[in-house]
Parts: sequence; C-alpha cells; structure tokens
Amino acid sequence: MSTTSVIPLGDVLLVTIQGELTDHDAMGLQEDVTTGVADSGARGVLIDVSGLDIVDSFLARTLHDLAGATGLLAARTVVVGMRPEVAITLVELGLTLPGLETALTVADGLAKLGGSARIT
Repeated sequence: MSTTSVIPLGDVLLVTIQGELTDHDAMGLQEDVTTGVADSGARGVLIDVSGLDIVDSFLARTLHDLAGATGLLAARTVVVGMRPEVAITLVELGLTLPGLETALTVADGLAKLGGSARIT
C-alpha cells in the first residue's frame, strides 16, 4: 500500500511517497505532479523518496520522465531522501537517472532550487 501527497511550499511542490508504488500509482503520480506544476506555476518539484525501500526500473524511468515533463513546464525536479540501499540497487541494475538532480534532504533540495520556499 502506498500513500503519495503533493504539498505546495511557495513556488515549489513537495511530493512525498510512502510505501511501494504500483505501476498504475506511479503513472497517476506523474499526471498529478505535472498537472500541479501547470496549475500552480511551480518552478520546482521536490520528490521525497525516503519512504521507499526499493525503486524498480519502472519507477526509476517514471521519475526520469517526470523530471523531463516538469522541465518542459519550466520547473526543476530534485529527488531527495534516497536511501543508500536504494542507490546501490539502482547502480547494480545499471539504472542511472541522467539529468535528474538529487539531494540528501528536503532542506538541501530547497537550497538547490534557490531556497525560496520555507519549511516551518
């Protein structure tokens, strides 16, 4: 079971993913985020994957595609909170995420996006 949420933080959308996503959930998330960027005019998207124990090839591709789509909408996407074991698995599977920015924490991700949104 998974839970996702899209929370506006100023001109940045914070997307949290808790639990494993089905392929259908991942596609729905992609649609929700791109619609959210288009509707809000957000200039950045932070995707918090700290709640994921694994990232399979479909989710990795979905994150890459999501970054591409938000880029076309003039927003940068930063994936934050990746666990070391997830990063190791991605490398072992040969799944690199070219063009996708990463940061260790949400605060680091916000700083990478220029820090205009504040977490209170």
